[in-house]
Amino acid sequence: MNSEAINSLKERLKNRCRIVLVPHKNPDGDAIGACLGLYHFLRQLGHDVSPVSPNDFPGFLKWMPGSESVEIFDHNKAKALDILKEADLIFTLDFNSLDRCGSMEEYLGAYKGIFVMIDHHQSPGTYAQFTFSDTGMSSTCEMVYHFIRSLGEVDRIDARIAACLYAGILTDTGSFKYAATSPTTMRVAAELMERGAPHTQIHRDIFDTNRPERLQLLGCALQNLVILKPYRTAYITLSQEELDRHDFHKGDTEGFVNYGLSLRDVVLAAIFIENRDEGIIKISLRSQGSFSVNEMARAHFEGGGHINAAGGRSTESLEATVRRFESVLPAYENQLAG
Repeated sequence: MNSEAINSLKERLKNRCRIVLVPHKNPDGDAIGACLGLYHFLRQLGHDVSPVSPNDFPGFLKWMPGSESVEIFDHNKAKALDILKEADLIFTLDFNSLDRCGSMEEYLGAYKGIFVMIDHHQSPGTYAQFTFSDTGMSSTCEMVYHFIRSLGEVDRIDARIAACLYAGILTDTGSFKYAATSPTTMRVAAELMERGAPHTQIHRDIFDTNRPERLQLLGCALQNLVILKPYRTAYITLSQEELDRHDFHKGDTEGFVNYGLSLRDVVLAAIFIENRDEGIIKISLRSQGSFSVNEMARAHFEGGGHINAAGGRSTESLEATVRRFESVLPAYENQLAG
C-alpha cells in the first residue's frame, strides 16, 4: 500500500473522527466482512463509526460480530442521511464506483468530505482522496488486514475483527479455491485463525445453514441449466415466479452460478435472475482460465468485476436477456475455445 497515503491517513486518524463505512449494494461476505472488521478496528482507535449499507444483506452473514450496528439505507433513509451528513470520513469498501451503491449514489456523490476507497476490483474511479486498490488481492477483507498492518496496528486484530475478515476472505476465494488465492492469502487466513477466527464455525454459519426452500430452489435452478457445448458455456435462469414459489430470501442464490462452471469442459458460466421489484435481470458471470468475464460484463451488461468473476444487469425481459447473451457468444468463440 502507498506509504505516503498511509502516513497521511494515519495522521488524520490520530484525532477522533466520525467515520461511515459503506459496502456496495447487495453486499456479500467480503463487503460486510470488510465493513465490520474495520468497524471494530476503528472503534478501538476511539472513533465514532457507523456502517451504512445501501440495502439489507443475507441472513447467513448476520452472525458476524457487530452486524446489528449496520444501518440499512433502504429501511431508514432519514437516519442514514443524518449519519452521512455528519461524517468526517467515508470508507467505501469492496467497490470502486459510486454507481454500485444503488439509491445511495446521489447522496454519496454530493458528499464534500474525505473518501477512503479500499477495493480489489478493476478500473477504480477517482472519487476518493485516499485510494487503496489492488486487483491482485483475493478480497477486500485481505486488503483491510494489510491496511491495518500498514498502520502499524496489527496487534489490535482481536477475535471479532479476525472472524469478520476471515469470513470475507473465505467467501471471496470460494473457500480458497479461486485463482486469486495467493500464498499471502493463506498466511493472512492462518494469522486470523491464530487471532481467534473460529474457522469451522464460520464455514458452518455461511455454508451449512440451508433452509429446505433454498435447496428446492437449487433443484429448480439445476433443472433450468442449459449447456452450449460449441461455446463451452453453461447458464441457469430463475424467473420471479420460480423465486416466489420457493420463498426466496436474499442470498439464497449465492454460489448457484458455480454449478455450471463445475461441468467438465465448461469455461464460461452465467446465471440470470429476474427481479421484478427493481425491473432488472441480475446477471452473474464466472469463468475458468484467461477468459475475462469482466470485459464481457462491461461490454454487454452494464457491469464488471474481476477476470474470472463479474456481474451485470439487464432491463430487458429474462428471455430477451438470455437471447442477447447467446447472440454475443460467437464473438468470443476463439477465446472460449482456449
